[in-house]
Amino acid sequence: MGRERLYLYDTTLRDGQQTAGVQFAVSEKIAIARALDAIGIDYIEGGWPGANPTDSEFFAERPETRATFTAFGMTKRSGRSAANDEVLAAVMNAATPAVCLVGKTHDYHVTTALGLALDENISNIRASVEHVVAAGREALFDAEHFFDGYKANPGYALECLRAARDAGARWIVLCDTNGGTQPPEIGAIVTAVIAAGIPGDRLGIHCHDDTGQAVAGSLAAVLAGVRQVQGTLNGLGERCGNANLTSLIPTLLLKEPFRSQLETGITDAALAGLTKLSRQLDDILNRVPLRSAPYVGASAFTHKAGLHASAILKDPTTYEHIDPALVGNARLIPMSNQAGQSNLRARLASMGIEVDPKDARLGAILDEIKDREDRGYAYDGAQASFELLARRELGLLPEFFSVERYRVTVERRRDARGRMGHLSEAVVVVNIGGERRLSVSEGIVADGSDGGPVNALSKALAKDLGPYQCHIEDMKLVDFKVRITHGGTEAVTRVIIDSEDSKGLRWSTVGVSPNIVDASFEALLDAITWKLARDGAQPV
Repeated sequence: MGRERLYLYDTTLRDGQQTAGVQFAVSEKIAIARALDAIGIDYIEGGWPGANPTDSEFFAERPETRATFTAFGMTKRSGRSAANDEVLAAVMNAATPAVCLVGKTHDYHVTTALGLALDENISNIRASVEHVVAAGREALFDAEHFFDGYKANPGYALECLRAARDAGARWIVLCDTNGGTQPPEIGAIVTAVIAAGIPGDRLGIHCHDDTGQAVAGSLAAVLAGVRQVQGTLNGLGERCGNANLTSLIPTLLLKEPFRSQLETGITDAALAGLTKLSRQLDDILNRVPLRSAPYVGASAFTHKAGLHASAILKDPTTYEHIDPALVGNARLIPMSNQAGQSNLRARLASMGIEVDPKDARLGAILDEIKDREDRGYAYDGAQASFELLARRELGLLPEFFSVERYRVTVERRRDARGRMGHLSEAVVVVNIGGERRLSVSEGIVADGSDGGPVNALSKALAKDLGPYQCHIEDMKLVDFKVRITHGGTEAVTRVIIDSEDSKGLRWSTVGVSPNIVDASFEALLDAITWKLARDGAQPV
């Protein structure tokens, strides 16, 4: 018996845009659509044409995709025909192969929110879907508040679904709009819907994450028979978000019983690009990726405890439910003051360094880590700095350059319009192969404002490193974290900087000092040095 086809429907470009603080530009929506298409998503919902200028412009410029492009809208309003509803017309005019219309299926919402008679709402559903089908488009019906509606009045909720089915809807999507339905309830209700005569291969599931169970609810619906799953990348969405496709996709492809019973449009090779896709979206949104995200987070396959690391060295399956490479992620054995030699050897091996277990330098590295962490350093969140520390102790780190001195100033002054502001300026002097180079930079950022003293230092340090400039031109600082590790007169500042290059490689470095600028500069130095070492730069 062959596997059944399961269709994946992405709503990042619509539901994702309803996330607080998220507003996609047209170019960003195009980039996301292309990335979704490349990974093998079956349906891409682009937004609501006519609802805002960005969505209207996007549909006019949308890319050609293998995936079925879908426009979203609502069923026609009462008092006019589907053909004469200008809101519905804007959706139809987007000329997408598929159209998804949302309609009420909870009797309370029909009478209270819409102020309609129950039979009038059903008539609107039927007429709207018929209009889409008559235009030669694939019709989808989003049954809004379906699960709450079914629990309140199952007969009416089912009557709404039948109206959409009989009008020709290819898919009828059951929506847990408030996100409060429990996974066992979802499974039982889906089973009842199928038993009532609407087959699973015409049903979809759309869950919100208000109880943290959107992925579980979606999987429960799939097990009960639905054959379309809707969600967003990284779980974006209004309130607590939507079902996270970044978690759903690998579960459906790698876990039983889904793997052996269902087939999707995503290949194993495409699955290996999932981590990159997740981080690409965060980069577009200028957000720091969630380290604890299942499958794709930086901590998803991180093993800090010495006992765990020891077992991982013998067999990775002891503490990993999948091979991280399957989703494009990587195993990480971090270093901290809890580390033992198992962690250390595993971490060195991942750096391509094999050291005899009896080598006395292993103990020296551990002692140095523990001593530095007592002074405020934290290497479990700054693996690049750990790598530099280990390479120095093992004599494997070239000296690319040295910093002779640096100075940073912050001037508070009024501008030409009399407004009070500030300007940061940094001077850095480095020695490269016996040649002194001086660089000066202001902290001005793209919008003309002052980015602060650390920004000025970063720009000055990276302004002229001579023969190494080609290695650092694509570097950018993507996150900056500050923590005070001791209180009172002995206060110490810890700075962790995340850097990234044009290939999507991300690394973290740490600096510690009573002075926040000095701590920041130490982390910046490590970031550049690590990049040079990783790229194989040759000292002059």
